[in-house]
Amino acid sequence: MQKISFYSCLKIEPDSNDMMYYSRFILIRVAFIAVCVRLASAQDGTIVLNLCSTDSYYTNGSAYGTNLKSVLALISSNNLSGYGFYNISVGQNSDKVNAIGLCRGDISLSECQSCLNFSASDLYARCPTQREAIAWYDNCMFRYSNRSIFGTLETTYHTAFSPDSPPNQDKFNQALSTLLAYLRDQASLGNSTRKFAVGYTIYTIFGRVYALAQCTPDLSGQLCGKCLDWAFKQLPDVSVKQGGRVFCESCSIRYEIDQFYKSIGDALLPPPPSNGQSTKKGSNGSVIRIAILTSASTIGFMIFIMGIILFVSKRWLRGNTGNANEIGSAKSLQFDFETVKTATENFSDDHKLGQGGFGAVYKGRLAGQLVAVKRLALGSGQGDAEFKNEVLLLTKLQHKNLVRLHGFCLEGQERLLIYEFVPNGSLDQFLFDHSKSKDLDWEKRYKIIGGIARGLLYLHEDSRHRIIHRDLKASNILLDEVMIPKIADFGLARLFPGDQTKGETSKVVGTYGYMAPEYIHGRFSVKSDVYSFGVLLLELVSGRKNTHVIVSETAEDLISFAWDSWRAGTASAMIDPALKDGPTNEIMRCIQVALLCVQESMSVRPSMAAVVAMLNSYSLSLPLPSIPAFYMQDTNESEKPMSSERSAGANSSDKSKEQSGNFSTNGISITDMYPR
Repeated sequence: MQKISFYSCLKIEPDSNDMMYYSRFILIRVAFIAVCVRLASAQDGTIVLNLCSTDSYYTNGSAYGTNLKSVLALISSNNLSGYGFYNISVGQNSDKVNAIGLCRGDISLSECQSCLNFSASDLYARCPTQREAIAWYDNCMFRYSNRSIFGTLETTYHTAFSPDSPPNQDKFNQALSTLLAYLRDQASLGNSTRKFAVGYTIYTIFGRVYALAQCTPDLSGQLCGKCLDWAFKQLPDVSVKQGGRVFCESCSIRYEIDQFYKSIGDALLPPPPSNGQSTKKGSNGSVIRIAILTSASTIGFMIFIMGIILFVSKRWLRGNTGNANEIGSAKSLQFDFETVKTATENFSDDHKLGQGGFGAVYKGRLAGQLVAVKRLALGSGQGDAEFKNEVLLLTKLQHKNLVRLHGFCLEGQERLLIYEFVPNGSLDQFLFDHSKSKDLDWEKRYKIIGGIARGLLYLHEDSRHRIIHRDLKASNILLDEVMIPKIADFGLARLFPGDQTKGETSKVVGTYGYMAPEYIHGRFSVKSDVYSFGVLLLELVSGRKNTHVIVSETAEDLISFAWDSWRAGTASAMIDPALKDGPTNEIMRCIQVALLCVQESMSVRPSMAAVVAMLNSYSLSLPLPSIPAFYMQDTNESEKPMSSERSAGANSSDKSKEQSGNFSTNGISITDMYPR
């Protein structure tokens, strides 16, 4: 017979202005009462998963075996007190046994002891000679090892999922993501005796999803968040099943469409305040309510009230819940300032990788891993909005041609961004250095061109979110140890919903020379990134900056020089001398692709999908490019008859020209006027 029990439950509702109004109305006018029903089907000792290490063994009668029996006896003694977490060590050196017992945070102390008592004998029987073993049961987890396991983040994971898919898959996925992000944050806020959170959310008028998140409480809050964040990433991106579990040594999550956890009142934590209701604001803007159990005589009334609330909740959930957990989704990446300061040896000059208008970049080591730390200078001008924008965007993106964000720090006036360490620095350091550019043969450059193109294609079309970078340039392309390019600096990037591909801005920021003409007038689209890519492609072919070109006595910017050379049939003259042994036809094709990308009219520029196809398939015939943006016509050319296309696109009287051997347009970045 299945047991039905009534108990208090935690409800999570997405935050909005409408919701705040109804929340206050319900709190003031209605005694918010809920009935939660649990069907208890699993026994205390139901084993879910066990693992026996094959790395090391012991023999009966050995010191390790004796110490292990002492640990098992302590766990089974029924003399343990506390709140469901126990770490025990017996022995010395290589014969030392370290053990952890962790109970689910919603069960009683007696149920906890019963599960641990069973687990001690059960795991020993399953792994009779192994020095290290772990098992997860329905109500507890037990592990032991001959190595140190206390306070250490371990994320080897195992998963188990229901075979069934939920109805309304998209709504379910969104609701589950919001719920798990909230529970991760709540669990990581726990104390040294418990890091545990349960809750549910509504994804249709009759559909709910319940979830649990728990860490071993010897972890710091930051490590707990990281562990749970890692566990969440093991869930399928799209076809999430209606129930599932992820087990790590240091944490676990579980979710179901039916309630599986017990009364909060029965939890192992010290009892909550005695007042009937409490509300507080979670870090992701969710409003939390604790619903209190009432007598059975009021059940009918409670069901009626619950129906009203479910109806109202349907309205709330129609809104955009994606923003509710934006900050929460990145919170597990947050580091405290002292940790980063130590990792960079107090931002030592010996660790400085570079310096710019935004601040400095330092090499550091976090958790044994090399990282690059961008420390924004005070007064650099990159505000909290741009900082938050980069953090939130990079947490949503994963591609081998995009730089990976490891974390961030926002503490007082300090703003730090922590990236993967890319050992070869930025592309401009190679491309525009006479000695280093010789190391960039055509094979490497062509791979860099293809990698940048694929990274942009991912941003524009293949990621979950359509993103326009808005600041693509050589200094924002990083090169790893094998010269794979990674697009960096997403502070100016813009995310667009659905099929939207363009927008407007009143604040034009970026870098002159790479900016499309429409962007200077406050309009931008995916084709603005295509323009920047075309400029970068010309730089890679020529080895010259887009603002610095010397051609005998006539100075032109790179785009104008490329256009004039291509029209005159002398485009090979602009090829970097370091590429003299490269395949001329392939290089000339890249010049034509670049000129297609920098055409003045954004409507005729190719998409990045078309660019990738042009670069990868020589069977595709390339169209002839039209006049590029910002074309500066040669003085001698102005005396010659021009085609109607060229006359319409160029006005030499509006273009100034320097008769100097070292011509340079204003190479200042707009970000120096609006520093980031």
